[in-house]
Amino acid sequence: MFLANYQQDYSPVGDSLGLSSIVAILPLLVLFVLLGVVRMKAWLASLISLVVAVVLAVAVYSMPVADALNSGLLGAAFGFFPIMWIVINAIWIYNLTVETGHFDVLRRSFASISDDQRVQAIIIAFSFGALMEALAGFGTPVAISAVMLIALGFKPLKAATVALVANTAPVAFGAIAVPITTLAGVTGLPVDDLGAMVGRQTPILALFVPLALVFIVDGRRGLRQTWPPAVVCGVSFAVFQYLSSNFWSVPLADIVAALASALAVLVFTRLWHAEETYQESDEDEGLEGGDAGSSRPHTPGGEPAPGRDESADSQVLTRARADADRDIHDSPLDVFKAYAPYLAIIVVFVLATRVPAITGKPPTGVGATGTGLESVTHIVNWPGLHILKANGDPVATTFKLNYLSAAGSLLLIAGLISMVLIQVGPRRALRAYGRTLDQLKFAVLTVMLVLGLGYIMNESGQTTTLGLWVAGAGGAFAFLSPILGWLGVAVTGSDTSSNSLFGALQITAAHQAGLSPTLMAAANSSGGVLGKMISPQNLAIAAAAVGFEGREGILFRRVIVWSVVFMLFMCVLVYLQSTPVLDWMVVDTPASTP
Repeated sequence: MFLANYQQDYSPVGDSLGLSSIVAILPLLVLFVLLGVVRMKAWLASLISLVVAVVLAVAVYSMPVADALNSGLLGAAFGFFPIMWIVINAIWIYNLTVETGHFDVLRRSFASISDDQRVQAIIIAFSFGALMEALAGFGTPVAISAVMLIALGFKPLKAATVALVANTAPVAFGAIAVPITTLAGVTGLPVDDLGAMVGRQTPILALFVPLALVFIVDGRRGLRQTWPPAVVCGVSFAVFQYLSSNFWSVPLADIVAALASALAVLVFTRLWHAEETYQESDEDEGLEGGDAGSSRPHTPGGEPAPGRDESADSQVLTRARADADRDIHDSPLDVFKAYAPYLAIIVVFVLATRVPAITGKPPTGVGATGTGLESVTHIVNWPGLHILKANGDPVATTFKLNYLSAAGSLLLIAGLISMVLIQVGPRRALRAYGRTLDQLKFAVLTVMLVLGLGYIMNESGQTTTLGLWVAGAGGAFAFLSPILGWLGVAVTGSDTSSNSLFGALQITAAHQAGLSPTLMAAANSSGGVLGKMISPQNLAIAAAAVGFEGREGILFRRVIVWSVVFMLFMCVLVYLQSTPVLDWMVVDTPASTP
């Protein structure tokens, strides 16, 4: 049966771009309000917003119901493969290390680097947190880092604050670069170009984040006494994130940078020691920057908030565990096994992405065949979906099934190798995989719904309507571009979701304003990383990890200033990159039609 092509109309409401934009933004407003104000569960808020997008696509944009639903189905499929396929296998590997006790060995290994909590904050929250972000993302680094810091004697509130602020520079390349992969999928720009451009923005941010962590832990005294390891950490991370994203491997950018920064601090602290070692006392935690005061939450009237005893008991237990850790001496073999899964991931990805005989050549189009790992890759036209732009050009509606070369598949292979290295039997590994699927079921549903929402908005023309309207800002859009990403992540809690929602809008606005599409798309991801620390989801994860459930407002007040300051810094950087001052930093991607 022949299906007619749907042709997009970017001004369906009275031929007015302004009025059409008011309608087009409604799905996003509904999502933002349900998540940020109503505090509805993410999967339910995403489902309701998706329904709104379908209604508008059909009723306002005259898109056939079948095409609207089919567009959402294409987005949902992309949300599962390759995106959540990566997350599932990454979390499975992490769960294997926890179940076998190797994660505790890894934690003790990091703690042995220094007994100074300012240095521990850098190593664990920034470097190790970046490694967790690289492998899993989606709130995992905040939860794990916060718990590890408490185990080393940090007060819960300060541990959560440090973990949230640290989870910034690595986010764009998190979960084996899922945000970049998603951005490429919704914009049609090359993954390598986007990764390289983001790799010329977030490394500059990384130079300052470790210094911010030291300030949060111990204020001006901390900066004065421990700025050298903070600078070493930031510079080493920035250099290797840039090198990997631009010359080696986009998916491995955070892994390489995290390990390099941790190694650099390890070597540096063997040669350098602060004037005095800092260990937080019961009176130390209070205001930002290490000012003295009680760590106990207070009501507006000044009375201690109820329920604090449980957190205090938890802290006693974690400190007792930290004391016990000091009496445990892990053998070199145990330490090797703790690091083995991460080494396996690096080796597998290097071989699969940088050895031509293994990598092979991907198929060039529908029906073509590739070689090497790409020999089983298929590119298919999504059944029944035929979309035309307003100018009559077809919209690409293909789906890539790269069974072996997908990052999630490579992680699965690394996991199978890790099973041998850390001696986990098949039955135990399968049970862990089942628990991982159960653990992630709502995350999978949420991401599929958000990607479905993004694709419906893109295919119906709603996103292009918004892009054409925003482009009215002209050259000033370069300054505003990171703010869009920041708002998207602040509400959705995910750089991946933000890129899905705003990626196409960014390049549409870029074309209309005469700016680099690659620069604007990358700015969405780089600006987005700074909204993660204030997102309701991430705040809830951090609060739950340290026993502060229901007190997310306290954390929000601690991190909002850092978020805004870093975001404005990124706005200035992106604006300068759009001008002759720093345009030499911009990746030159061949122009494409909007």
